[in-house]
Amino acid sequence: MRQAFHLLIVAILLFGGAWPVTKAALAHATPMWFAVGRAGLAALVSALLLAALGRLHLPRRRDMPSVVALGLLQLGAFFVLAHAAVALVQAGRTAIISAVVTYWLIPLSVVFLGEKVPPHRWIAAGLGLAGVAALAGPWAVDWTDHDELVGHLMLVAAALFWSLAIVTTRKWPPASPVFELLPWCFGLATLLILPFALVLEPQGGIFGPSWPFMLYIGLIVAPIGTWCVIEVGRRLPGAVASVAFLLVPAFGVLVSTLWLGEPLGWDMLLGGGLIVASVVLASRS
Repeated sequence: MRQAFHLLIVAILLFGGAWPVTKAALAHATPMWFAVGRAGLAALVSALLLAALGRLHLPRRRDMPSVVALGLLQLGAFFVLAHAAVALVQAGRTAIISAVVTYWLIPLSVVFLGEKVPPHRWIAAGLGLAGVAALAGPWAVDWTDHDELVGHLMLVAAALFWSLAIVTTRKWPPASPVFELLPWCFGLATLLILPFALVLEPQGGIFGPSWPFMLYIGLIVAPIGTWCVIEVGRRLPGAVASVAFLLVPAFGVLVSTLWLGEPLGWDMLLGGGLIVASVVLASRS
């Protein structure tokens, strides 16, 4: 569990800042093409790294459930929904809602994995969701605005696909290390996202000022952060992982506030405190 928490810290630092960076990049890029670039670059860099290490190989038969689940659900479907939503919703709010697997992962782990969740972890999940409610500020959302409503629904669905991928990798763990499967997962995700970009954004693309952001997200955040998130999801119990992942949006809100100037009020402070408390409680054995 200690090693998993070390990986979690890396994931928090990388993914927490990813949505503010993406929001800034979308000033000169369109969402689907940015998602294609993110997945495609990650596939390329992870393949080159594995080839240099002599570890690049085709997925084995036992690897296929994880490759399909991670490629199509956690990366492909998640990227399509979250990148489309970030154009409609604040970056901090996107980081919160898309990463909140708590409301999906705990019940899915109980139903499909037969996990026994002790009372203190149910309490931790409740604290975490209370923190999310404070951070997301649903009272501040204009629920009559079609774009905001659709954006929020897409983020909830994105979290569901992420959770389903985690449950799949725990139910049918791969024979190969997850790091060795990343090129195939990202490649599959790229193939899924590309038709959306071609149909929805025929005149879109990634333009000059957005390329530094694209390179940072595609070459560093996507491959390294995704590997950390997958390993954390596989190594920690579902209740602990779902609550621990809440630290990612909390950090994302902080970055959005400091960099993009998105407002920081009592709700952000209260929500961040509740999330930290929930992680501390969930990590108790």
